[in-house]
Amino acid sequence: QRCHRRTNFGSPKNLSAAQSLLNKLIRSNLVNTTNQVEVLQRDPTSPLYSVKSFEELRLKPQLLQGVYAMGFNRPSKIQETALPMMLAEPPQNLIAQSQSGTGKTAAFVLAMLSHVDPENKWPQCLCVSPTYELALQTGKVIEQMGKFYPEVQLVYAIRGNKLERGTKLQEQIVIGTPGTVLDWCQKLKFIDPRKIKVFVLDEADVMIATQGHQDQSIRIQRMLPKTCQMLLFSATFEDTVWNFAKRIVPDPNIIKLKREEETLDTIKQYYVICNSKEEKFQALCNIYGAITIAQAMIFCHTRKTAGWLAGELSREGHQVALLSGEMQVEQRAAVIERFRDGKEKVLVTTNVCARGIDVEQVSVVINFDLPVDKDGNPDNETYLHRIGRTGRFGKRGLAINMVDSRFSMNILNHIEEHFNKKIEKLDTDDLDEIEKIAN
Repeated sequence: QRCHRRTNFGSPKNLSAAQSLLNKLIRSNLVNTTNQVEVLQRDPTSPLYSVKSFEELRLKPQLLQGVYAMGFNRPSKIQETALPMMLAEPPQNLIAQSQSGTGKTAAFVLAMLSHVDPENKWPQCLCVSPTYELALQTGKVIEQMGKFYPEVQLVYAIRGNKLERGTKLQEQIVIGTPGTVLDWCQKLKFIDPRKIKVFVLDEADVMIATQGHQDQSIRIQRMLPKTCQMLLFSATFEDTVWNFAKRIVPDPNIIKLKREEETLDTIKQYYVICNSKEEKFQALCNIYGAITIAQAMIFCHTRKTAGWLAGELSREGHQVALLSGEMQVEQRAAVIERFRDGKEKVLVTTNVCARGIDVEQVSVVINFDLPVDKDGNPDNETYLHRIGRTGRFGKRGLAINMVDSRFSMNILNHIEEHFNKKIEKLDTDDLDEIEKIAN
């Protein structure tokens, strides 16, 4: 496990749980997107290249081998345009809009691996992710893609990874969360930011939602040399994300997906009217009786509701896993691992894991509480990320929203308007109807 030489989460059991956390499912089965990709070039006069095969990119042979070993046969829609820009000489900066399942992680991983000089034993590429889990997923992709390129090593800059003071990192790629990366650059001096060639900021929209991350990311970016290539990715681009992106990435090329594709067409969406938490629970049991075949994720607004719901479902005899923010990282990793292995069929969670956790078998997402932001307004982005995990990789998915008040009906109407998509009403007493939509 060359990449985990410096990852120390205590016991070996925890280590393996952390290592095997969330294998990012980027094989050949990416979402088959029909999205029109819109490209805004920094220099409109320069020719715009897009590639239809990985050979055209003139990759190092050992990287091409890694790409094929992962099951990529040809570039995805976003890769066709993004890769030539990322691999250009001199390297170009990029802001790209891209959802999960479009191959963007593989794209920026390929860019990092391509720009590394394996002879130089110091950090050259820096990738910042909003959470520990997402950092590990990116690491997994680097391991897979760099399988035939063992000279390139990676280290995780995450809270649990304590290094001796005065350590000089030999690894060329550092992946981590903003706070720890900033400490490693500034306070502990494990990383010399002036030697960084590529800086990747992933999931920018999640990044800015977390207190402090935005500021930390900007402080990291300011330490990097002018020649450093800056790549920023986000699933969505509200104004706040745009403003942040422009502060991080000077003179960018921009790749955007056309707006209307943001809701995933492979997902059937319904709502159920209930009058109380208990009625919601009853409706849930009816739905679940009809769709035992699949795995489901259920999202709640608070830890308290999630805990209550998981308890009630367990009492009804369902195999339930519970994921919430106060759990230790290793506990979270173990819960997700069990769910992935199918040991539990239902995962009850708060927003903490509404992103990036790919479980191929999830075909049903239930919003026990509709997503709202901290001011109680409809949170369209979170809605997209929650239900987006059912229609992954071109599969059909099912999303069911529980509505228990005029307030939550109002939220649902706003979400419909935002995505310009009618959400049908479902009668949960009609089991035949549920079976029909589930199959």
